[in-house]
Amino acid sequence: MKDENFFSRVYEVVALIPFGRVTSYGAIAGYLGTRGSARMVGWAMNASHHAIKTIPAHRVVNRNGLLTGKRHFDGPDVMRQLLESEGIVFNGDQIANFNEVFWDPTLELE
Repeated sequence: MKDENFFSRVYEVVALIPFGRVTSYGAIAGYLGTRGSARMVGWAMNASHHAIKTIPAHRVVNRNGLLTGKRHFDGPDVMRQLLESEGIVFNGDQIANFNEVFWDPTLELE
């Protein structure tokens, strides 16, 4: 059973990720005070494709900058294309300058 309130809180954080920046599932979970729930953040991102409001789910990647959620988009390259349109550079499916574009909500929103 999904926690609608948790998903809503995740969406609020994701909506604040600036253009050209990314964060991780774990960073969002940590900000929300639920460090062990990175997977649940992933479920929220998958469900966000059915949300009424547009959620920039493409800006959430794994802790190493890999596009692990790409299969949940309309095509296998959509997530990467969206990020590239924001200036993100890649080596394969990994963000090349991950440390430079990483946005940590715990640091940025406190």
